[in-house]
Amino acid sequence: MRRIIVVGCQGSGKTNLSRNLGQKLGLPVVHLDVLYWQPGWKPSDKPSFRTRVADAIGGDAWVVDGSFSGLAFDLTLARADTLVVIDRPRWLCQWRILLRSALDRDKTRPDLPEGCPEQFDWTLMREAWRYDAERAPVIEAERVQYGADVPVVRLRRDRDIQGFLESVHGT
Repeated sequence: MRRIIVVGCQGSGKTNLSRNLGQKLGLPVVHLDVLYWQPGWKPSDKPSFRTRVADAIGGDAWVVDGSFSGLAFDLTLARADTLVVIDRPRWLCQWRILLRSALDRDKTRPDLPEGCPEQFDWTLMREAWRYDAERAPVIEAERVQYGADVPVVRLRRDRDIQGFLESVHGT
């Protein structure tokens, strides 16, 4: 495993798993949120975002945090050797979003772009609630279309994630 994509609902633990994989395997972590969002939570235009993603995954090894299906998932899947899907209950994802929003309000994090502090967002909560019905099928369709041969690891529980982390080895 040298080119890994970690996907899942908002609040599922993608960023933590991506960071832990990067540390354990000695790989750079590419946070797609950092590449997409401009200061003040303004979205990037698709061509410039795709260019930044292509540049970020141009190396031989990386961990990508997120999918951005419909915008860049095809680029990352074309180069990936492993796709990790975190499949958490939506109530848990919602709880984590609320907790993160409350504890980190107006703070910046390394996985957030400059000028985009943590904040509570009803749109994010709605997207997380609808993820299984709306986003997950799109991600799966793109996986089949652009990366059907990429091995998939599905993780549902904390112990699944911990076991997966314990099973991977750096080179």
